[in-house]
Order: sequence, then structure tokens, then C-alpha cells
Amino acid sequence: MLIAGVGNIFLGDDGFGVEVAKRLSTVDLPEGVQVRDYGVSGLHLAFDLLDGYDTTILVDATSRGDVPGTVYVVELDPVSEPAGAIDAHGMQPDVVMQLLAMLGGSCPRVLLVGCEPASVTDHIGLSPPVAAAVDAAVRAVLELVEVCDVPWHSR
Repeated sequence: MLIAGVGNIFLGDDGFGVEVAKRLSTVDLPEGVQVRDYGVSGLHLAFDLLDGYDTTILVDATSRGDVPGTVYVVELDPVSEPAGAIDAHGMQPDVVMQLLAMLGGSCPRVLLVGCEPASVTDHIGLSPPVAAAVDAAVRAVLELVEVCDVPWHSR
């Protein structure tokens, strides 16, 4: 299992996934679960996914029209074929999955732990509602690790 924090820390709340990955990096996780901060390196993430993870949990700020700070879990549809040209400057989760398909890889199960951003303007730091949502996102990821039946080993 790969837990991938993505986002741009220079765009305010877009750094949400990076902050969640940072917090999760201090948690003792089951063997076989890796946490990585990919920041804006969607290309690196796509190449790492070629290693064949059973489940990938992406953590990202994603606007769905809810109140800022709302945390949600969405299972993404699998992508088996690329849909066309890839814009390497916009490496949102769907673009990363398209790139993975172009490289001949696949990801059987992709879950997105998202947070509704308040602001994605040029500044460093999360807005108060998104900063307050980090702990909820960490709990959501840990629940997903448990639900996905990854065996916990002695701590």
C-alpha cells in the first residue's frame, strides 16, 4: 500500500496532502505500507506506482464545492487506457493515473482522501479550516489502512 501526499505548499491549502503525509510519517504503520510526500512530483508518483501496489491512497486538496475543511474519501475509477495528451504541469490524481496507464501500469484500487480548500493562492501555509482538518484526514487514512486489511505488526 502506498499513501501519497500530493500538492503544492506554495499555493496555500494545496499543500494539504503534503502536511498529512508529514504527520503520517511519524506514525508506526503496518509492514508494507509506505507514506511518501510527492508534493508536485506527479511524474515521480506515476513511476513509483509501476512497482505494483495493491492499494494507493492519495491525499490532496480537492474542490467538490463543500465547506472549506470538509474531508471526504472517494474511490477513484480505475484507468486502464490513456485518454490523450498529458499536461505535466497539472498532475492532479486523474492525470497521474492516465500517465501510469501510458507507461503500461495500473493501480487496482485508488482511494482519495480529499479536503475542500479555502484558498489556493500564492502563499505558504494552510487556512485555519484546512489546518484543522489535517487530524481528521490522518484518522481517515488510518481507518482505510485498517479496512484494507493490512496486517499490523508489533510496534
